[in-house]
Amino acid sequence: MAQITVTINDRSFRMACDDGEEERLLGLAQRFDDSISSLRENFGEIGDQRLTVMAGIMVTDHLAEVERKLKAAEGRIEELGKAEASVEERLAAQEQRYLSRIEALEAEHREKEAKVVARLLESADKIEQLGADLDNELREEESAA
Repeated sequence: MAQITVTINDRSFRMACDDGEEERLLGLAQRFDDSISSLRENFGEIGDQRLTVMAGIMVTDHLAEVERKLKAAEGRIEELGKAEASVEERLAAQEQRYLSRIEALEAEHREKEAKVVARLLESADKIEQLGADLDNELREEESAA
């Protein structure tokens, strides 16, 4: 455990902190001391204890405001997450509708294609029959002539 000395309101305080946290704690102490100095500039010498209490309240007020903003941001993130899920659900439903429609169109296309092929085969059979009939007529005419 590390030991550091911080100065707040022109007084030194020895403090313990986890190893590696020294710079962070010194920075926090400096910010708190800056708050006290700012209050002293605005209100003059009103007593160390009163300045410390006022600085503590200022810091707590700032913390409360940050917590309020954080809670609002978390709420907004949750709303966005729900909206995203809703959009994803709608997209999935739309995709399913499109896939169903594509499958229906493909089935309709296969059915029409099968009908066209069947008609072509019927036409080919008729043409072959006509050709055979013409051949027979020509042979009969040639035989008769």
